Amino acid sequence: MERSKTYQAFWPRYLGEHRAAATRGLHYLGTALGLFLLAGGIASGLWWLFPAALVCGYAFAWLAHALVERNRPATFTHPLWSFVSDFRMFFAWLGGSLSGELRQHLPHNG
Repeated sequence: MERSKTYQAFWPRYLGEHRAAATRGLHYLGTALGLFLLAGGIASGLWWLFPAALVCGYAFAWLAHALVERNRPATFTHPLWSFVSDFRMFFAWLGGSLSGELRQHLPHNG
């Protein structure tokens, strides 16, 4: 993925790198498990759960890109925007608005 100059330009490209439902599903799994580990770390005070949450989230995402999409994760060109977009995609999916985003930005694959 080339570098985008604005987040507004990045978001549609990010969605394009996550066309396959299986890719998005693995992202959701990694994000959910990461949030669970983060909450566990806060609740228990076990510090090692914080880095484990990051590793878990990224492991599932990178696995999806390697095995499903066969592309390079956006993390390598836009680490912060990619991190934010993982959560944006996850919560849009949970809230039911992701299909509209996909239709808007990827009209041939929503």
